[in-house]
Amino acid sequence: MSITAGCRVTLHYALRLKDGMEVDSSFGDEPLTFVMGEGVLDKGLELALFGLRAGSQQTLTLMPGQAFGSRREDAIRWLDLATFPAGMSPEPGQIIGFSDPHGQEIPGAVLEVMNDRVNVDFNHPLAGREIVFEVDILEVEYPPLDEE
Repeated sequence: MSITAGCRVTLHYALRLKDGMEVDSSFGDEPLTFVMGEGVLDKGLELALFGLRAGSQQTLTLMPGQAFGSRREDAIRWLDLATFPAGMSPEPGQIIGFSDPHGQEIPGAVLEVMNDRVNVDFNHPLAGREIVFEVDILEVEYPPLDEE
């Protein structure tokens, strides 16, 4: 069985930067199990899995923008310090959870604090970077057919 949309996939993975720095990995830990298309993995990472089968091992280099999107300047915003919780003192390098208009939590990295304003980067930390994606596909299951 090869991986297609809706399949339940169990795999080990590693994400590394071009220089070899490991960003995330399940090797040596529990494997990741997810359903293709449910958004557990970035869309670019899911695309790299299509057609692979249980037992497949692959290492792919994804160019900037193929995974985690491209860096967008409009994702960097100045926010009023008054919009932060009372007593919070944002500092450069700090990652803070914000709610988007749909109530989803998104992380923002504080870039700069100037007087009563805070410059926050809402880009994914891996956006616009070359990513090395290593996978070992352990299991692929097709979804059960609906019986009516």
